[in-house]
Amino acid sequence: MMKCKQLSISLMVISIWLLALQSSSFAGATVSADKYKAGDTITIEGQIEPGQDLYIAVAQQAMFKGNVTEFAGQSSVGTYEKKKLPQNGEKAGFTMDTEIPPLYYMLTTNREAFGSDVDKKFGGPSFLFKKGQGLYNTTMFKLKKNFDEVAAKDMLGPIKTAEQWNMFKWGHENSYGIDTVVKEGNKKGKVVIFARSVIGDASSGNYWDKGTSINLDKATGNFKASFKSFRHTAPDTGFDVYVNGTKSGSYTIEKNGFWLAKGYRYMNPLVVVIGAILVGTYFSMIGAAGGMLMGAFQALFVQTAGPVGINAANVLRPSNIALTLFSPLGSFYRFAVVEKRVAWPVGLSFGAGIFIGSIWLGTYVTQYVSMTAYKEWLGVLVVIMGIKTLMELTPGAMNKRKNIKAMTQKFNAAVKKAKETGEAMEMGSIEPIKTGITDYRFKFWGEEFRINPLLFAILGIIVGIVSRAFGIGGGFLLVPMMTTIAALPMYVAVPISLVGTCFSSIGSFIGYVLNGYLPDMVLAGAIIIGGFAGGMLGSRCQKMFSEKTLKIVLACTLFFLFFRFLKIEYWI
Repeated sequence: MMKCKQLSISLMVISIWLLALQSSSFAGATVSADKYKAGDTITIEGQIEPGQDLYIAVAQQAMFKGNVTEFAGQSSVGTYEKKKLPQNGEKAGFTMDTEIPPLYYMLTTNREAFGSDVDKKFGGPSFLFKKGQGLYNTTMFKLKKNFDEVAAKDMLGPIKTAEQWNMFKWGHENSYGIDTVVKEGNKKGKVVIFARSVIGDASSGNYWDKGTSINLDKATGNFKASFKSFRHTAPDTGFDVYVNGTKSGSYTIEKNGFWLAKGYRYMNPLVVVIGAILVGTYFSMIGAAGGMLMGAFQALFVQTAGPVGINAANVLRPSNIALTLFSPLGSFYRFAVVEKRVAWPVGLSFGAGIFIGSIWLGTYVTQYVSMTAYKEWLGVLVVIMGIKTLMELTPGAMNKRKNIKAMTQKFNAAVKKAKETGEAMEMGSIEPIKTGITDYRFKFWGEEFRINPLLFAILGIIVGIVSRAFGIGGGFLLVPMMTTIAALPMYVAVPISLVGTCFSSIGSFIGYVLNGYLPDMVLAGAIIIGGFAGGMLGSRCQKMFSEKTLKIVLACTLFFLFFRFLKIEYWI
């Protein structure tokens, strides 16, 4: 009897062992390499139990949570993020102790277990469209709202709780989460719709599945899956691979190009220098939109993202300031010393107001005012200024401003003479007549102009607040103010604007530093070199263009900003 009992137990143990062996044989999987370069294709193949769907979770080994001060060897969670992350967490359903892998991909044959494809509208001003509406229409993969609804929650690897799921969903579908934690986004045109998370085979036709291949033979359980790694994965980032809930391997992403540590992107600095030269040249000729255009260059070409835990804007904006400060400095020798075109009383009063607005009041505005609504109404303002700028070119407006009309005629005559004689054209210079706090008068090309420095000091405060909010110089407001309100010619307005943007840039930079935000030093250095060179080039080129041409270019710039501010930029 005892022998029979022992035999039964032995048979049971052997059966369990055989079942475990069979089960483990189906869980086998291999990653095609231990190391890849960022942007390489990752291939995973093996066998699962026949008849099952395939779930491959690829998760970054380093986990991020909101209360950390360092992530992957870098400072994490800045001053503003420490305030905003808890607010986002309260709404989304996670705490600052919740942790998720910033980069995470679920390759599966059963995407419906985690969410579904939905229509997504985007673009256009919020004051015209309600939440969920927009100018453009696309699709996205929307994760299930509740963790309990996830049919394959056991297959998620390191994501095991409802709080983690909520944070994961927020990080992949909320723009602030993408810009602060995930750093990777699926785009339509130049607009990020959501972050790559659950991925299917490219045969689906979905834009987020592009470059992915998933082949599964359900009869045998044999599978082979491949996908492209994120091109801007930080060097030496480790990933774990889970196949149907079982950890099956790991790999490391290595450096693939010049890595910008704070910019969190691979980019050749020479490309940044060239971009800064172009923007700096334009900026020093028009006196406007240097920061905005450099920001657009960073967003579209460099794709400045910032380290995990730091919102992209808090790295991009301080970097922009390098251009709005050093491009004017590059132009000052010609504008101020050679051609004497700087109306210093106006420039300094403007600068004082801007400095106050950017370093003091701007701090409060950026924390308590909704930047989305703020930016949109600013867009309405700039388009009005653009229309007003074009209206100034009409014969009726020119007749009312006889000094500008006369100055334009003298400028055109000087250009004609220079062409006939082959000599360099001599630019007019400013000749002060009267200097006062509320009344400053000067002559330019023999025509008298009058301006109120105190008024522009007050206007400078407003410009300074805008400058701090967006990390720009504020020239897109300065120049139209001077050409429309003060009726100054572009040849005088631009140098004054550049003085003002220097003050706003210094004030904004100090504000960012005091809050612990620094630019990527390599990125900033490249922008400084290019911006300074562009400033020198633009100051020499400005006199090659007429007042009318400069105003048309200014108006076009303002219309461009209108499209950007009101998010009508699908194609930009």
